[in-house]
Amino acid sequence: MADVLRVSGLSKHYGRLEAVRGIGFSVRAGEVFALIGPNGAGKTTTLRMVATILQPSAGAIELDGIDVVSDPASARARLSYLPEEAGAYKSMRGREYLRFMAEVFFDDRERQTESLASAAEISGLGDRLDDKIGTYSKGMARKLLLARAIMTRPKLAILDEPTSGLDVLGALDVRDTIKEFTRSGMAVLLSSHNMLEIEYLSDRVSVIHQGTIHATGTPAELKERFGADNLEEVFAEVAR
Repeated sequence: MADVLRVSGLSKHYGRLEAVRGIGFSVRAGEVFALIGPNGAGKTTTLRMVATILQPSAGAIELDGIDVVSDPASARARLSYLPEEAGAYKSMRGREYLRFMAEVFFDDRERQTESLASAAEISGLGDRLDDKIGTYSKGMARKLLLARAIMTRPKLAILDEPTSGLDVLGALDVRDTIKEFTRSGMAVLLSSHNMLEIEYLSDRVSVIHQGTIHATGTPAELKERFGADNLEEVFAEVAR
């Protein structure tokens, strides 16, 4: 399939600190592409630049033919971003929150209704959608936020630790939902510290350390290249 996202020569400087150093990668339609690496490697900074939250110091980001740096508004209409630390309005009810977000994304009433129905199904929260978000467990809140992130069926979903706070069954549900949406063509840029999750979900993986991408390939290719039994060993080899 065609590339939905193309990143080239991407850098981010904070004074003398180079958080990201001239990296490049692409994500195809229907693909889950993962960035893995230790804390401080540049993963979140990269996700935030793609999501138009941070301005790159150098480099290019193209999303569905749109120059993300020069035309961030058009890019935002084609992507969604679920940060690790995302929160929702605790005083709102779940369904009310999803309706509010649908109205933010769409002017058309029919599309609002369709996305709300989709989000309700994705969340799997059933009647709990009529309860206040402040009464939700962390896992329930995470499901609600994932539903918000993909209910618009974006060209690219940027997911940072998507199963954070979920138990095993909840995490499996979320992973299956992500897989289902990629089958319909949605591209996913993923970051997670859970290497089992990365291996289960990802079509390709880039290993980033100290702001530089050291290796890219399928999970099987990376394990073969590093003589590793699993991605945790690949991660450890690069991070040493």
